[in-house]
Amino acid sequence: MAEKKPAKAPKAHRTYYIATGRRKTAVARVRVTEGKGQVLINGKPFDQYFNEDKDRGAVLGPLKITDQLTRVDVFVTAKGGGITGQAGAVSQGLARAMKTMFSPADEQKAKVFGTTTVIKALRDEKKEQARAKAIAPKPAAPAAPVNEGTPLIPVGTAPAAAAPASPADIASGMVKKLRDSGYLTRDARMKERKKYGLRGARRGTQFSKR
Repeated sequence: MAEKKPAKAPKAHRTYYIATGRRKTAVARVRVTEGKGQVLINGKPFDQYFNEDKDRGAVLGPLKITDQLTRVDVFVTAKGGGITGQAGAVSQGLARAMKTMFSPADEQKAKVFGTTTVIKALRDEKKEQARAKAIAPKPAAPAAPVNEGTPLIPVGTAPAAAAPASPADIASGMVKKLRDSGYLTRDARMKERKKYGLRGARRGTQFSKR
């Protein structure tokens, strides 16, 4: 009688946060999941795919600023453009995926495929407009005058301990770090097109007297 093959162990459920980044003509599709710091670009380790330190720094920038360098695994499919363009696209896509990871549940859109859950950002234009209005700077209030009868805090007195930050505050702080660092902003610089009658975008023909 043929021996029975041992049953395969069921696959563990995994959650991926996906986003897209763009730079010049390069496009990067990024997937982020909990892990140990593995970063693969088109199936290759990122340090083999990108040879220059500036490109490696651009890829790891969003992970370093959020202190997730050894806590997540990143899988990227990059197409188009050159090496520098792809590095910028990966950086923006990774920052967007990290933002989705730290966003509240009402700003996420999840789909389940068997043992895999894919989560991407859910854009609500009304909420974005309301948030932009709320972020508008407010005029600073005038400083309150100090009364002579106000008791002073004696030297050596310890200030009151601050309340521990909630998970929602920590997540919003992570998103603020990504936004302030500029990783979420698309770099709009492109190669300028050649102009008619010129040798390049702005380079004209050399003047000849004879």
